[in-house]
Amino acid sequence: MTRPPLKVLVVGALGRMGECVRAAVADHPELVLSAALEAPGHPELGGEIEDGVPVRDDPKAALGACQVAIDFSVPTATLAVLRAAADAGVAYVTGTTGLSADEKSELAALAGRIPVIHAPNFSLSVNVLAWLTREAARRLGTDFDAELFEIHHAAKRDAPSGTALRLAEAVAAGRGPTPEDHRVRERAGATGPRKPGAIGIQTLRGGDSPGEHTVMFVGQGERLELAHRAHTRDHFARGAARAAVWLVGREPGLYPIEQVLGLD
Repeated sequence: MTRPPLKVLVVGALGRMGECVRAAVADHPELVLSAALEAPGHPELGGEIEDGVPVRDDPKAALGACQVAIDFSVPTATLAVLRAAADAGVAYVTGTTGLSADEKSELAALAGRIPVIHAPNFSLSVNVLAWLTREAARRLGTDFDAELFEIHHAAKRDAPSGTALRLAEAVAAGRGPTPEDHRVRERAGATGPRKPGAIGIQTLRGGDSPGEHTVMFVGQGERLELAHRAHTRDHFARGAARAAVWLVGREPGLYPIEQVLGLD
């Protein structure tokens, strides 16, 4: 016997990513949009985003009709809605990036009450890229210098991107445990020779690019490049919808996206 569609709250439902998430929910046979949340003061508050689904700014009221929330917003908004979701017992899927260490700690604590997936990127191919990056770093070792390049649209608020940081973590994981953070986020002036084990991250912003990431392993006389280029936001939204279906009914905890995608 198939279960009825799972009721979804979309946080930031009228934003660019929110529109993509709503489309992904509409296309998924196991999901239905039941609530839409926007920031206080939004000009379309009170109107219906579709039949019977009003745009609200009260997380508690929006969560009352839902089983899972999908959120690609900003850290302060995400934590505010996540606190309300923990109180309401609603599962939570979020791709919000730019969280501080303290905000990540609070997110993890709230995941002790409800099932949560927090990932910098919900694309299947990007997560395969992270897996390949880890394996390449493990097999090539520190004889190959690791450099990461990323570009996103001009409106992106955090830099480097969460995906770039995730790829840097994959390099570090492939090379083995180390007590130091070898990430180098900028280079300017008389930097001196490249430090052994450094993981360079170069950030560009401009236009409307949904995101491009390239990992380079640079050796003596050769270079390996692993790259992903996004042309739309649709695949991020589809991945989040897939994660929402997977998450509902799980025990409380902070689940890795790799587990959802079968990459763990």
